[in-house]
Amino acid sequence: MQRTRPKPDGNASVTVVIPCYNYARYLPQALQSALSQAGVITNVVIVDDASSDDSLAVARSLATSDARIAVLAHERNMGPVQTFNDGLAQAQGEFLVRLDADDLLTPGSLARSVAVMRQNANVGLVYGHPLHFSGEALPVPRLTATHSTIRPGHQWLADRCRFGFNVITSPEVMMRKSVVDRVGGQQPLAHTHDMEMWLRVAAFSDVAYIHGADQAWHREHSASLSARKVDVYRDLVERRAAFEVLFAGIAGKIPQAADLRFSAMMAIATDAIELASRQYDHPRADIEMVEKYCEVARATVPAVEDVPGWNGLKKRMAMGSRIASRHPLFFFERAVRGLRGAVRRRRWHRTGEI
Repeated sequence: MQRTRPKPDGNASVTVVIPCYNYARYLPQALQSALSQAGVITNVVIVDDASSDDSLAVARSLATSDARIAVLAHERNMGPVQTFNDGLAQAQGEFLVRLDADDLLTPGSLARSVAVMRQNANVGLVYGHPLHFSGEALPVPRLTATHSTIRPGHQWLADRCRFGFNVITSPEVMMRKSVVDRVGGQQPLAHTHDMEMWLRVAAFSDVAYIHGADQAWHREHSASLSARKVDVYRDLVERRAAFEVLFAGIAGKIPQAADLRFSAMMAIATDAIELASRQYDHPRADIEMVEKYCEVARATVPAVEDVPGWNGLKKRMAMGSRIASRHPLFFFERAVRGLRGAVRRRRWHRTGEI
């Protein structure tokens, strides 16, 4: 692990790809947050995915007044992966950012990321802390980076496999375009295409985290894809799919791929068993969901009996939820689980990892 203090660099070119589907009301603000970035040369590719609102008209109107904006339009809806990949094909910058049309970059975000990239030629991905918000008021961001932490990509990837969770929201990421050209664009995953791409980049380059500054604003609202279509079960299944796709592709050729894949699959199965056990925190467990989680675990690892937490789940199932929900041992386990979750959240806010 290496710590550096980022320094500005005003000559770097950054392409910001903005996929847009029915976000006409948010698009101007997202675009302005990219074009107003100081200390870098920025161009933007907006890709409208056959929106049914005024998104395309808004994008074209904005492009008429700024030569840095290019607009692509799908004749039919192609989904977020193809939309980003079409924008990626037009990217000319040394560095690349994917910015959803409902998110924003904080002032100085691109310059802070570029400074890290320019000082560390092996870094292919840099990210920082995102501010999540809802409504119209933007949280006040921290704008001064104190230092950055550089980690070998294989170590960062190993930690992601060990825990099985995505630690990146999305708009806070910058990628080196040459590395993306090597590993390719997003893969056709429903909800974890970003996650899989971050992991794939890390398989072939180092990863940096910027401390002290907030790199982006991520908007949370009921119309977002994740809010509409991703619940806890779907998230679990989609995370498993991300690791399966990752190791079925070029990342499956790295020397430690087999061990990393095993680690990731065990992490997903462990999470599935824990989610099943959580059903017994309540006097009336959802037995259908218990079985669905167990089926995920069985389908993910060769022997579900080897998954941590399996014996505890079997005890809960034998007791029944009315007894298990009041059992002192399981009450203690819930307390430990809650403490562990709080520690992980605190660490994520501080270091970008769990």
